Amino acid sequence: MTQRTAIVTGAARGIGAAVAQRLASDGLQVAVIDLDESACASTVEAITSAGGKTIAVGADVSDEESVKKAVQRVADELGAPTVLINNAGILRDNLLFKMSVDDWDMVMGVHLRGSFLMARETQSHMTKEGFGRIVNLSSSSALGNRGQANYSAAKAGLQGFTKTLAIELGKFGVTCNAIAPGFIATDMTAATAERVGVPFDDFMKGAADATAVKKVGRPDDIANAASFFCDERSGYVSGQVLYVAGGPLN
Repeated sequence: MTQRTAIVTGAARGIGAAVAQRLASDGLQVAVIDLDESACASTVEAITSAGGKTIAVGADVSDEESVKKAVQRVADELGAPTVLINNAGILRDNLLFKMSVDDWDMVMGVHLRGSFLMARETQSHMTKEGFGRIVNLSSSSALGNRGQANYSAAKAGLQGFTKTLAIELGKFGVTCNAIAPGFIATDMTAATAERVGVPFDDFMKGAADATAVKKVGRPDDIANAASFFCDERSGYVSGQVLYVAGGPLN
């Protein structure tokens, strides 16, 4: 197979780091993007020590010029990026009556605007190559979650965005799918536990008890799903939202 170049945003840690490492093990060159380039060092080290090829790129995905420069750098140093994982995200949780406009705008900016900018900037490489894979990270919170009006709205929006890109780009050999994780043990969920004043172990136990499989997810669970969607053999799967959540969700 042709060696492909992937971009993974928010790849300094957690789900993004796991996805980047998995795609590298699948044989892709991987650009590790995060707001702070130096924060990507551990992900880059994990990939290169395993024999993969990668670069770290600092970029603000919510900023148009930053995205353009980042994608151009990837194209120059690794080749045309034809795989995109829109994983970058932030939390600004609060109940609606306490949520500020800045809290709303920042979450929308990173999740929705960022995914739009990254997809728009990389799609020209994909359509030119006649091959592309876009995977957007949604969330089970898209179904609604107390204290996350901004995050839930952004993650639900990404599902509509995903389906529309699948329709628009399919004839060019580009698929677009979304992964909607349930509870995944990461720094982000640990921060949520701290915010609500619950010890993280207790927080995870409660989350595990709520699933059919009686356990919480790990970043590698999401990486496995991303690997499937990005595979060259998955070209007939597009516009789908896969809930990786330990059981069915209503």
